Amino acid sequence: MTAYFASLSFLKLLKSMPGGIAQGLIWGLMALGLYITFRLLDVADLTVDGSFTTGGAVTVMLILAGWPAWAALLVAVLAGILAGLCTGLLHTRLGIPAILAGILTQLSLYSINLRIMGMTANKAVSVDKYQLLLSSRNIPASILTGLLIALVLISAFYWYFGTEQGSAIRATGANPAMCRALGISVDSMKVLGLAFSNGIVALSGGLMSQYQGFADINMGRGAIVIGLAAVIIGEVIGHALLGKYLNFFGTLSFVVVGGVLYYLVIVIVLWLKLNSNDLKLFTAVIVALFLAVPYLREHSKSSFVRLKKGGAGNA
Repeated sequence: MTAYFASLSFLKLLKSMPGGIAQGLIWGLMALGLYITFRLLDVADLTVDGSFTTGGAVTVMLILAGWPAWAALLVAVLAGILAGLCTGLLHTRLGIPAILAGILTQLSLYSINLRIMGMTANKAVSVDKYQLLLSSRNIPASILTGLLIALVLISAFYWYFGTEQGSAIRATGANPAMCRALGISVDSMKVLGLAFSNGIVALSGGLMSQYQGFADINMGRGAIVIGLAAVIIGEVIGHALLGKYLNFFGTLSFVVVGGVLYYLVIVIVLWLKLNSNDLKLFTAVIVALFLAVPYLREHSKSSFVRLKKGGAGNA
């Protein structure tokens, strides 16, 4: 045990932290897209595992074709929007449950992503040859770029979901029956929300492919779990720090912070020299713990209140 702790280098951990922050910001952006369906629409959308890869594949292939990185990202967003539209139409027009519609779209995207990348499992893009927005070779600049994109997206979300259409999307997830009574097209709002969500997910996939220098057919596997971890961690931390003062802008900000915190935990796990094959297990445990925190907190409060009332009654 002494030899194990002696082999750990705290300096190595500190050096790996900036890279974890940069990647955490990218996953935090993906979590923003997932937040739309998971929290605002109350829909379990499994499309994200495929649309994340779609964003990366489209971005890399267009950059290799000579497109500027920013233009490639815009097309990647459009590809993600189309994927979300497909899931939304399967769900609303064909009556397929949302979770199954997402699985069907995700399944089809595997073949589509392979065709986008020329029927190869991965494609590399060199930072030495192409001008990329993010790169693991320049982590400080990548962190600043990630923070800037996050700020722009959070501000755009805050503005849009305060508009009439954005409020209708939020209302659709909160009370579909009331929305129908008010004349809001619930199906249209679901399709719009799913398209919007997967467009943001594809954007984060495009950024990740630039940061790591390649797109891989399996790069989106487990993305929904990471996104859920970021959302849950961010919400728990936000409520713990701000409580009733946490507004919508703060919630969106903490979702991104949740992505960073999640990835820093992964960095620490790898630094502890634990088996990397157990990362999925650690992720599941982390998500389960943070999902349990709000329930346990409410349960403890209600138990205390009942005990207090019982004591007052006996008195």
